[in-house]
Amino acid sequence: MRLYWFAQPASEEVCKAVRQNVVRAIIGVALASTTAAALAGCSDSGKTNEAGSSNCNLKIGTFGAYTGGDSGLVLPSLNAIKMAIEDYNTANPNCKVTEVDSDTTGDQKQAGPVADKFVQDKSVIAVIGGAFSGESKATIPTFDAAGLVMLSQSATATELTASSSKVFHRVVGNDSVQGAAAAQYLKGKYKKAFLINDGSPYGLGISNEVKTGLGSIAGSVDKIQKGQQNYDATISKIKAASPDVVTYAGYTSEAAPLLKQMRTAGIKADFVGFDGLYDPNFIKVAGSAAEGAVITCPCLPPDKATGDFAAKFKAKYGQEPGAYAAEGYDAAQIILNGIKAGKTTRADMLAYVNAYDQPGASKELKFDSKGDVDRSKVTIWPYKVTGGKFVAGDQIKLG
Repeated sequence: MRLYWFAQPASEEVCKAVRQNVVRAIIGVALASTTAAALAGCSDSGKTNEAGSSNCNLKIGTFGAYTGGDSGLVLPSLNAIKMAIEDYNTANPNCKVTEVDSDTTGDQKQAGPVADKFVQDKSVIAVIGGAFSGESKATIPTFDAAGLVMLSQSATATELTASSSKVFHRVVGNDSVQGAAAAQYLKGKYKKAFLINDGSPYGLGISNEVKTGLGSIAGSVDKIQKGQQNYDATISKIKAASPDVVTYAGYTSEAAPLLKQMRTAGIKADFVGFDGLYDPNFIKVAGSAAEGAVITCPCLPPDKATGDFAAKFKAKYGQEPGAYAAEGYDAAQIILNGIKAGKTTRADMLAYVNAYDQPGASKELKFDSKGDVDRSKVTIWPYKVTGGKFVAGDQIKLG
């Protein structure tokens, strides 16, 4: 009897010869173990996740406003995502993961083609994004159809997880939580509010949440347009209403010039915005008018992140983590942990994310059946512009 043993997968020609010899020798019962050893060299090795296998060539797609007037809200999380992937690749030099980012400038019309691109590239195992609610809403159907899991670090519109999506998840609290917290904060300080929103899924959504929470102190409500730069009509309404606080739900591109024009017009009411304004560009563009403004956010202050995340980020980028940096890092770690666990198909990664339950830099990361992070782990913080910087106040405790 001849014994065949192959250290590497054998060629089909050799395997054929082995099988022929096995058939001739099958009359010997004692040869059964030899048969198994011989055929082992002919097994399919392409299904492993070892370094060098085809399963190593995986990509994580990201998309958001990486340029434009609202990019300051998104770039910190992109940098944190890149840092997480670079760390993973350093630890796994023979089985690296590639990050592929696409700039949408926050425009949901630009997000559609990005989603199509990611879906068509079968090596994209998961997507981090959208960073904004509008672009997330626009792309959820495309990713749903492909079974490609989404993990957003900063899209907060409540409606996103009310859409029966099978793939959308977020590592940040939604606007029903932030809206309730912001309303509680406002009710403790003011008697009459004037609410403004930009009409976007995010802006309108959180404005409605805040209005509901404010009850009797919610006064007039006004809507402006994306891209608008002259606010004379809105300013006239504010003066007529005489509120002691003006709230704005939207993004920097409109909020900064609105606030500047309010102050120029002599409006002294306090200004409170929501997480869409937790952006250094807001302070830069609004200038001295931003001083004293308060921004609420379900994003963690840098010094509250667990582990060495904040120190690593500062060492790498030379600055403190900004808006949603810890949340972006967490989203990346979930996917990377899945890859490390051998989840290398879209279906397996989706199932892995659905069942995920591990601590992250920002919070304990576990998702409910709709894709929202555990509500009990969400924290809301007020950030006051002081000396040209965002300074975190005390966490807003929901009653």
